[in-house]
Amino acid sequence: MSLLPLNEDILPPSEDYIFKTLLTHPDAKPVLTDLVAAVIERETADIADVQILNNELLAMAADEKNERLDVNCVLHDDTQVNVEMQGSQIVEPSANGNENFISKYIYYLTDLHSSQKSKGVEYYNLARTYQVTFSTYIVFPERKNYITAGSMRTPEGELISDRINMIIIELSKLGEVLEKSVEDMTSIEMWSAFLGYASDPNHRQQINEMIERKEALSMASTILMNISKDDHERAKFRSRRKFETDLASNILTAEARGRQGEAKEILELIRNGYTLEQIEKTLQEKINL
Repeated sequence: MSLLPLNEDILPPSEDYIFKTLLTHPDAKPVLTDLVAAVIERETADIADVQILNNELLAMAADEKNERLDVNCVLHDDTQVNVEMQGSQIVEPSANGNENFISKYIYYLTDLHSSQKSKGVEYYNLARTYQVTFSTYIVFPERKNYITAGSMRTPEGELISDRINMIIIELSKLGEVLEKSVEDMTSIEMWSAFLGYASDPNHRQQINEMIERKEALSMASTILMNISKDDHERAKFRSRRKFETDLASNILTAEARGRQGEAKEILELIRNGYTLEQIEKTLQEKINL
């Protein structure tokens, strides 16, 4: 049993790169299997295996990024599940509500589904595809439920097809979940609480109760503690957090001083899906010109 120390600093699994590091760790296959089973509502025993695919997805054009901090995997029955963490509001601007988020979401979902080999395969035999996103910020302010799941349905709600599926989990809406006793929590509720609050000392005791009840969370806890003790990972975390804070400040400063072009350029990089590292490199190259 690997409980999280009550007073030690634990890196947040709600940070996108820590999330990916946790789930792609060599010892994390049972962790990933249990998480995927909880999210897509299958019994863990029904998932014979989860294989992580190449996550450095090929860019469609020369100016597109080829890195995504998500976990792209396939189940034993060829079901595709792509899991990602949106851990920062700056990565997903909300100037137009959730329009950009949903548009990008649909693009990734349909792109993943159409990436299957179709030659010699009847279309009805193509595997199901799930795009799963955990988000630390509000995506649907009008919805109380922290999970939003959908497939193709008629306006009356009748199912057309469940070949493509979207699942968005808003970790900032877990208030009522955290008020429940751990013994009454579902698997997805415990996973959501762990991902959202494992690094929060105020919830550490409650998270440890979940770890005591769920073996996969105990394994995830062990891996997370090892990551947190890694000096390189901690330095990387601090560097990313500083750049992210500076980036947000630069956007606000540029807007306040009337440098709309500069602010627009930064936001355009973000909307095009550039990682923080890629944005930093692009801006540095412009400074050095």
